[in-house]
Amino acid sequence: MNTPYQILGEDGLRNLSEAFYTIMDELDEAKNVRAMHAESLEPMKEKLYEYLTGWMGGPPLYAEHHGSVCMTTPHKHYVIGPKERDQWLLCMDKALERIEASEELVTMLKEPMFRIADAIRNSENSEPRPQDDNMIAIG
Repeated sequence: MNTPYQILGEDGLRNLSEAFYTIMDELDEAKNVRAMHAESLEPMKEKLYEYLTGWMGGPPLYAEHHGSVCMTTPHKHYVIGPKERDQWLLCMDKALERIEASEELVTMLKEPMFRIADAIRNSENSEPRPQDDNMIAIG
């Protein structure tokens, strides 16, 4: 069985990353997750491409360029609840559609994509955290 990297190849992964962030910019349904990004999504397109390349079975580009591949650390400053997770997954589902990914690939990625998106979730809801410098614990 081929890996997702072998199925998509470098061009397919670049197209997926481009489509993902273009869709995030287009969809009103993704406004929460879009708000977590800078005005320009160009740097993120490259980072997603690098991450997905290694994650899907290709060379570990993200680790080579950025060190750790831990995805929870760069996202810890944002409130990511089920709504944001699902918005991210919606963008990915639509990106896979846009690049005309095979049904085999979509099926292969469905559960792993959910697991990675859910692993980044750090809240049970989408409510902003209190911003009190004197507060050391919330609970």
